[in-house]
Amino acid sequence: MSLLHSVDFENLALKKLPVDASKAVGSRRVEGACFSLVDPTPVDKPEVVLVSQEAMKLLDIDVSDTPDEQIAQYFSGNKILPTSQTAAHCYCGHQFGYFSGQLGDGTVIYLGDKVNKNGDRFEIQLKGAGKTPFSRGSDGRKVLRSSIREFLASEALHYLGVPTTRAGTCVTSSSTVVRDIFYSGNPIHEKCTIVSRIAPTFLRFGSFEIFKDTDSETGRDGPSCEDKYSHILPAMLDYTIENFYPDIWTESQNDREAMIQKFFLEVVRRTAYLVAQWQCVGFCHGVLNTDNMSILGLTIDYGPYGFLDRCNPKHCCNGSDDGGRYAYEKQPEICKWNCRKLLEMLAKVASEENLYKSFVQFDDFYDEFYLSKMRAKLGIEEREASEDKEFIKKFLRTMQQSGADFTNTFRVLSLIKTPSEMNAEDSVEMTKDRILDFCTNADELRKQYQPKISHHELEMVQTLANTNPQLLSFMGGRKLLGELRKMEIYDEYKDLTDDSKRAKDEHLWNSWLRDNYIERLKQDFPSGTKPEILERRVKLMNESNPKFVLRNHLLQSAIEKAETGDYSEVHKLFELSKRPFDESYSNQIEENTAQSCSDDSGSTAILEKYFKRPAMKDLDIIVT
Repeated sequence: MSLLHSVDFENLALKKLPVDASKAVGSRRVEGACFSLVDPTPVDKPEVVLVSQEAMKLLDIDVSDTPDEQIAQYFSGNKILPTSQTAAHCYCGHQFGYFSGQLGDGTVIYLGDKVNKNGDRFEIQLKGAGKTPFSRGSDGRKVLRSSIREFLASEALHYLGVPTTRAGTCVTSSSTVVRDIFYSGNPIHEKCTIVSRIAPTFLRFGSFEIFKDTDSETGRDGPSCEDKYSHILPAMLDYTIENFYPDIWTESQNDREAMIQKFFLEVVRRTAYLVAQWQCVGFCHGVLNTDNMSILGLTIDYGPYGFLDRCNPKHCCNGSDDGGRYAYEKQPEICKWNCRKLLEMLAKVASEENLYKSFVQFDDFYDEFYLSKMRAKLGIEEREASEDKEFIKKFLRTMQQSGADFTNTFRVLSLIKTPSEMNAEDSVEMTKDRILDFCTNADELRKQYQPKISHHELEMVQTLANTNPQLLSFMGGRKLLGELRKMEIYDEYKDLTDDSKRAKDEHLWNSWLRDNYIERLKQDFPSGTKPEILERRVKLMNESNPKFVLRNHLLQSAIEKAETGDYSEVHKLFELSKRPFDESYSNQIEENTAQSCSDDSGSTAILEKYFKRPAMKDLDIIVT
């Protein structure tokens, strides 16, 4: 393993792709280049918050014996590693469905890339390291709360088995910037914080949109759309395919048409796989713009992400997404739409008809990956895709109707024994009772559907919907109609009691468990099934259904402590994230933490905090 001062970066990205070397200060349009040279801006009194030893080893960097002060200096951008060449990446993007023109790394600075001892290439960059040509008038900084969220999510998804960029370090400082968290006119000073991010490459769909011609809707274009820059797109494709899709390069480098078709098909496949994994673990990205879609099919750019608590297909984790474009249930559709936008750029150098043949395979890829993972989570054998889809849909609908916790409901299904095993009936009753405890109560249900606008405003919305839908659309119709629908549902639940809610939920779960799940298990695992097959079923379920996920209320609690200088809670979440499927490890964390409480009520609160659905007070957390 390399010591920091001896890290040998190759900086291949800057050697193979065109670089703007001017280092001119201030935001500007960057034409004919994929990167712009830029220096990080130093911060005062940098301090280490988190380090991922495993992520740093991807670059053959061992920081286990490196003093925190040295880590803080190099990974805040205050000092530059000897072989590093710092730059910011130029890209464009479709944001919320509209082409926004040049975007680029407004807060991120590339440090270098290298091939590690295993022969794998990795790049490292600093996020929050200061202004670049792409900062668009901002200060190029990130703050402690967003940086903690990015670091922990990057590592948590990795340990959940979801493709993702990694986080190496999180370094905060005494330097501050002003932020208005909720855009409410109440700005505060927050600490400048820098995260080092690691991936084979941070090229994204938007990297290829710098060549886009003037958009008919927004009037914007890519900075390298002119014909004199047309040679750059083939160079980008060669660099990408040769280094990150080497099998395709070896097979087809002498046939460019075939090479690009195979490359795009693999991007489509990886993207479908990625979003299938998100859906199966209940992860919501929040901002699925084309500039946030990795060309390698990795989760990238963690902003207002969130994991589902209550199973709600329409859950939107981004408080700024008024129209619900990036809601949980829409993620597969949006990822496919983004693939179509990449197709439009590749059609400049390859047959659009052939590219389309690859594009339309997205749904089949997605169904294959989604159904395979869901079968493992539910502990069922493979049947016809249509039959399994319907089975899964009924389960998710039951969770939705009862407001069951997504993560915990999946997890406890492994407690149910197949009908031919001993104590099967007892296991069903016990699991049903556990699931009922995971369901929302009456007050939580009302809170969920309580409209955020007044009754008078709702009446106006209803009138407009009936008389002038075009005006309603102009005023933000989707959001307003959503509020109207919430009021209709709220009225249904306004007199609901906890007892009547639980009775209704029990009926729903009795029906699904006995009429669907147990019947399916009878067919999949009939009497006489070998014990080792039954054991393998439970093992696979527990390896597919995490006990722990990084819930927003846990993050918020850790961030609030960290903002006082206490990073203990952040470190605890990091440790839990490393072994999310490990029951014994989670139990040990529970036990150790509960022992620090002075009474039983404290112990119960700890248990609920880490492994149960959020408390009523935590339902108000908004991330923008």
